[in-house]
Amino acid sequence: MTETEHAKPPLTVYLCAPRGFCAGVERAIQIVELALEKYGRPVYVRHEIVHNKYVVDGLKAKGAIFVEELEEVPEQHSDRPVIFSAHGVPKSVPADAQSRKMFYLDATCPLVSKVHKEAEIHFRRDREVLLIGHSGHPEVIGTMGQLPEGTVTLIETEDDARRFQPKSDRPLAYITQTTLSVDDTAGIVAALQDRFPEIVAPHKEDICYATTNRQEAVKHVAPRVDAMIVVGAPNSSNSQRLREVAERAGCRTAVLLQRAAEIDWRDFEGTSALGLTAGASAPETLVEEIIDAFAERFDVTVEILRTAEETIAFNLPRELRETISPSQAATG
Repeated sequence: MTETEHAKPPLTVYLCAPRGFCAGVERAIQIVELALEKYGRPVYVRHEIVHNKYVVDGLKAKGAIFVEELEEVPEQHSDRPVIFSAHGVPKSVPADAQSRKMFYLDATCPLVSKVHKEAEIHFRRDREVLLIGHSGHPEVIGTMGQLPEGTVTLIETEDDARRFQPKSDRPLAYITQTTLSVDDTAGIVAALQDRFPEIVAPHKEDICYATTNRQEAVKHVAPRVDAMIVVGAPNSSNSQRLREVAERAGCRTAVLLQRAAEIDWRDFEGTSALGLTAGASAPETLVEEIIDAFAERFDVTVEILRTAEETIAFNLPRELRETISPSQAATG
């Protein structure tokens, strides 16, 4: 074969920015790592700390043990720290931990905690609370669990919003899951406000800054590429929404992948422009892994398209603040 025949086809990878870890995810992972450093192995984590197998497996290797319920923690380890995931938990979970005399650390994202507080305020002010979100998602379970059972009505779609019937004459208020599609949520909110003009909205948007920023970046990149890859887990709400946003923005092929090994190369035949982003729980090393896989088959040029700057950082629980080194503090 000639040198020309050996040449790789050109491919421009448009790398969305922002992408990947948000401040809440970074904080949650750091809480597990610092707890292991301070208290030693094992540390128990209720539910996946974030929805990413690569992250969870890495923490397992360091000594974290993941459980779905507190009763799975062996009795002889009841004095070991238990960490609640970034998605938040119902009030019954810390109450259960206290009854079992467990020491727990709460890694709930502060922006999820903000929604929890909103729910409680609405309840105290005698408002009927609607939650826009996806049934069964841990964040939704945690938020609904802030109030007495049956108090919160879940609204998943515009059809739900149009069919909803108030339980009483009390004022209505809505809150939302933090990882929803901005556009889908806007449609649901519009349907509710059309029927109930006096419904009380969140004081500040519930969909978190990271979800919004990553969706805006995808909207910017998707129309100019042949295909879009979202790095993230199938059970990651914000990652699934990114794939949907890419499709709606006109990208003919939009796929969600956890690792480079999952790439179906038939999806990318004839591709000369590829968009690449990552959900808020996906580490940058997996993005680099995808780029390296394409570089084996294509002559890759990477262009970063930035639509927002992110500088937000959240405080750690007070129990772990003295564990953090000056260099760690400097990086957030």
